[in-house]
Amino acid sequence: MDTAEEGGGAKAKEVAEKPADEEADLSEEDQQLKKELEEWVAEAQGEDASLHKDAVLKMRTSICAATSTMTSVPKPLKFLLPHYDALIEVFGSVADPDAKEVASDIVSLLAMTQPEGSLDCLKYRMTGSSEPIETWGHEYVRHLSGQIAETFAERTTAEPPKPVDDLLALVADIIPYDMTHSAEAEACDLAMEVGKLDLVEATVDDKAFDRVCLYLLSCVPYVPEPEDDQLKQTCVRIYRKFEQYPQAMQMALKLNDLDLVQDIFKTCTDTSIRRQLAFMLARQQVVIDVEELLEDDVDDDEIEFLADLLRNTKLNESFLNLARELDIVEPKTPEDIYKTHLDGAGRAATIDSAWANLAATFVNAFVNVGFGKDKLIIAPGEDQRQKWIYRNKDDRKMSAAASLGLLLLWDIDNGLQEVSPYIINMDENIKAGAILACGIINAGVSDENEPAKALLTEYVLSSTMAFRAASVAGLGMAYAGSGNEEVGALLIPALVDPLSTMEVVGATALALGQIYVGTCDGNVTEQIITVLMEKEEKDLDSPHAKFLVLGLGLLYLGRQAAADVPTQAMAALPGGFQKFAKMLLEICAYAGTGNVLKVQAMLHACSEHVDVDADGFKEGDDTFQAYAALGVSMIAMGEEVGVDMALRTMNNLLQYGEPVIKRAVPLAIGLLCVSNPKLSVLDTLSKLSHDADAETAYSAIFAIGLVGAGTNHARIGGMLRTLAQYYAKDPQTLFMVRVAQGILHAGKGSVTLSPFHTERSLMSPVAISGLLATLVSAMDMKNVILGKGHHMLYHLALAMYPRIFSTFLDDDELTPVNTSVRVGQAVDVVGQAGKPKTITGFVTSTTPVLLGFGDRAQMATEEYIALTPLLEGFVIVKKNPEWDDEE
Repeated sequence: MDTAEEGGGAKAKEVAEKPADEEADLSEEDQQLKKELEEWVAEAQGEDASLHKDAVLKMRTSICAATSTMTSVPKPLKFLLPHYDALIEVFGSVADPDAKEVASDIVSLLAMTQPEGSLDCLKYRMTGSSEPIETWGHEYVRHLSGQIAETFAERTTAEPPKPVDDLLALVADIIPYDMTHSAEAEACDLAMEVGKLDLVEATVDDKAFDRVCLYLLSCVPYVPEPEDDQLKQTCVRIYRKFEQYPQAMQMALKLNDLDLVQDIFKTCTDTSIRRQLAFMLARQQVVIDVEELLEDDVDDDEIEFLADLLRNTKLNESFLNLARELDIVEPKTPEDIYKTHLDGAGRAATIDSAWANLAATFVNAFVNVGFGKDKLIIAPGEDQRQKWIYRNKDDRKMSAAASLGLLLLWDIDNGLQEVSPYIINMDENIKAGAILACGIINAGVSDENEPAKALLTEYVLSSTMAFRAASVAGLGMAYAGSGNEEVGALLIPALVDPLSTMEVVGATALALGQIYVGTCDGNVTEQIITVLMEKEEKDLDSPHAKFLVLGLGLLYLGRQAAADVPTQAMAALPGGFQKFAKMLLEICAYAGTGNVLKVQAMLHACSEHVDVDADGFKEGDDTFQAYAALGVSMIAMGEEVGVDMALRTMNNLLQYGEPVIKRAVPLAIGLLCVSNPKLSVLDTLSKLSHDADAETAYSAIFAIGLVGAGTNHARIGGMLRTLAQYYAKDPQTLFMVRVAQGILHAGKGSVTLSPFHTERSLMSPVAISGLLATLVSAMDMKNVILGKGHHMLYHLALAMYPRIFSTFLDDDELTPVNTSVRVGQAVDVVGQAGKPKTITGFVTSTTPVLLGFGDRAQMATEEYIALTPLLEGFVIVKKNPEWDDEE
């Protein structure tokens, strides 16, 4: 809007500054028009009142005739511009009310040429005639809209506020005009400025609603709360008005409004589209009771079918279909990933070490995740599998047994059969690992018989603390995002039991946070805060105490101001821990919101200086600063401009931040670019992976894995092999390199850890809860992941999801069908006219296909019609009745 106004003003100045001798260049016709206009101005100023009205009407007729074909500044406006002040005098002196109104219209139109800051265009429009606004052309309407917005802001911020009814009356004329003249963006801008989005909603038609909603959504990151939610709610209503239920559901999920989700699901009466909505809810892991919601409208068989879709039961089968299509079913060994034969040295030194065995366990689990077979643990013959688990010692046996959970991820039936022999094992660590594996298998999928709850309940209050910790962590992963009250009631006794160790208390709080993620559940909040207040300072020094706060933070994930009360409650905690707790709660509350003020607050915390005493010891706990650096990423991620700005900020923090911040920055960068290998980011992390400070190097290496997660990125693979050679004699750092290699090749390159999906518009709270659990562990790498808490890496299972686009035929059983699709880089088409191309550099292939970061799919032919424009994950298609196979 502003650009157009400046352009109009510039043209006017050009006209005003032309020398007088240029008049000789005018054609006879133009000279005649100029002479007539000057005569009419003179008549309007003259003493003969009978000529006033006729003179201004002639001027208006001349202007209207020219305005209708505006390609440059119209000639009548050029010639009248020098008489602008004279026409204002005419308006003031004319007695005839009709003539006065017409003179006001002309001055309003000429006012477009006045310098910036002049509000004459609006001022004289108010006293003008009731001539329809379209009479004066589109440029005039745009100019007027800008002045309305400016005046509206002035009046509403005045003390006391001034009335704006006259402005809103004009807005009610302008918005319908814009909507019918392909100026949806201008209509939306004006509606947002004056708070009249309902006018957009009322006037949008079936040809423009997509462009309108796309524009409103693109504005969401740039408006403060609660206006951001108002824009989303407007989009929901527009989509529902035109029965676009998949897009309406996308908005409801963005709003995190379960009541709205259920209402849309119930209102959609088309069986096929309702099934598509079930796929969308399953991807976001939103649990709704279909039977209760639809019992009066749908038969029992369909209810059962929908319930199956919501439980994500097709995930494992579709993933294995994709694996067969890509020919990646054959298991890979850790050696296939390490490629030590390319190194030429250093292999024998580490082959039998405990760290090497533990690394192989994790690499094997990540690389073969979800495939249900490998060559280490689910290997042919009992001897082989027992042999590998027993090659590890103590707590490492737990991680080895728990890796079964990743190998059998999403396959509840076969998975639990494979794990059950280990649950009756006499070795405490192996049994604890098997208990955890039961929970991991159920991550992201569920079964009506709830096997995880049946198997793990008896261990929640076990006298063996390892069983307690494993069972609560397993239940947290199995029921993440479900808000299941029965499981919550099972876990709370373990949280408050005075016999529970800090490890169990931390694991239980984290599990409750994952189950009730983003729900603001009052009972769980109260229980966790009570436990925090009761703990002594030495308990809060435990590395597991952080998970108590993380569990509390996850309850308020993305809920912004709703977290204010629990954040204030943290003031009762001891000084250093209090600062950290407040910081982590705020990070969780504003995760993914892009709130600029909160990012500034995080940067301010990073700039604080913690004093050092005479002996070199810090006089305060600076942990909060590390989390502030992570917070910048948590808040900014998911919004492209925010991510770019945050990455710049990270470089500044590396240069000027305290050591504790420098250690956290690689993890913050990793979180910003999960499964998105940006070359500029890799260069930064590569430098940090050679840092003299061991913890900075650990963080950087782990972040390299996160950035390349599930991509098989060749350059990252080369970087990590070089690092493996560099750290060949440092078993702990080499372990981190191996873990990063495993994450890089997760699912043999077929899964993603990115918490964003549906064209990066939706953030999965469950995926964030898994990533955060791992990152909080990585913030204290020595005591947790390189201590006895390496099994915390399995929380990444909550963020894992196939990078899949699979199509199902719209029949009774949703039969998988191969359709021709184009996959290319997504193009931003916000505000572009016509029907612009939404992808570029595409490749045509057949479903199922892999989607990379920033990829978007389109149907390649019209043989099938998709039931949703959001082509990602599982999509239902129907045969086009007009398609001719022979053609």
